[in-house]
Amino acid sequence: MLPKFSPLRALLLAQFLSAFVDNMILFIALGIIHRDGYPEYYLPLVQSTFLFSYIILSPWVGRFADKKPKSQVLMVGNVVKTLGIILLLAKCDPAISYGVVGIGAVIYSPAKYGILPLLARGEVALLRANSSLESYTILAILTGSVAGGYLSELSIPLSLLACIVLYGLSIGVNILIPNDPGNRSIQYSNAVKEFVADTATLFHDKQSHYSLIGTGSFWMASAVLRMIIFAWVPLTLSISSRMEISMIIAVTGIGIAVGAIITPYLITVKEYHKTAWYGLGMGICILAFLLIKALAIATIFLLLIGCMGGIFIVPMNACLQHIGHQTIGAGKTIAVQNFVENSFMFLGVGAYTLAFKFGVSIHSSLAATGIVFLAFVVYLVLLTRQARGAR
Repeated sequence: MLPKFSPLRALLLAQFLSAFVDNMILFIALGIIHRDGYPEYYLPLVQSTFLFSYIILSPWVGRFADKKPKSQVLMVGNVVKTLGIILLLAKCDPAISYGVVGIGAVIYSPAKYGILPLLARGEVALLRANSSLESYTILAILTGSVAGGYLSELSIPLSLLACIVLYGLSIGVNILIPNDPGNRSIQYSNAVKEFVADTATLFHDKQSHYSLIGTGSFWMASAVLRMIIFAWVPLTLSISSRMEISMIIAVTGIGIAVGAIITPYLITVKEYHKTAWYGLGMGICILAFLLIKALAIATIFLLLIGCMGGIFIVPMNACLQHIGHQTIGAGKTIAVQNFVENSFMFLGVGAYTLAFKFGVSIHSSLAATGIVFLAFVVYLVLLTRQARGAR
């Protein structure tokens, strides 16, 4: 018999289990790429197919999350992710299999964020719920990455079976989340047209515009940096073990978890514009990797990148959900956010894939990542000043 949880705690546990497996898979995919002799640039290609699922399906999944009870949507998302794991077990192409996992993830995401305004009433409670959700997610990234690195070296089939079991547990925990009524009047026939209108509505509002660009640029930089670290660690630190690389990358997750935890004590939803300072610090830390040669220093800076990144995105997530819940609907808001974030990540990872394939140096890619992210932070500062001038 399942233990008793509040609906919010049940959501956090389900999210932890689901995100834990999501992050195991990337390292398992890396093991499959090495085992089956795929080219070195194939890992960022695999990541790109995952992101592409978000871009293509965004107009429909937000409506699906608002039309149906969100706890049921969460279960559907995990079932689809499980199908992706089964494809990997059947030795299908990892890019295609991970793309199916991406379809499950894009179904899952609007529901997990869209249900927060129903479980946490008011701005303060919503910010704390976001902080908790980010903390659980980052803890899952941390532990899932390490588990994926370890299990993929031990046994790839065993690691894939573990993924199936954990997705099953997440589905079971979803049962403890009460069903919201949903909105059965929502239709899919004009989804693309309405999605474009919803996107325009959120970009027209200065606060949600700031949040969309801010979270999009953060996840773009994070996704590209993660791919770069996979290549940077063996090149600079002479470490090739997948488990050791996963532990190094997981340090960023620790930092984001710390940042997410302390965010409510530093910034309120109404002070979202202060996040730009932490974005600036994150960008400088990324550029610092051009000079780093030692594991200890790299670990410290990855921790700093994560911490500043956590403080950077949590208030923007809460701000966007608050505005979206009052305007176009919670699920559709998260669908727009997913579209923007994953478009940013897809472009970033795609550019890095091409750069890697054509022999651009890791340090050049690293410098470009830091500079582009800082350019977006400067844009956010200018956007804030423009909003203040208009008032």
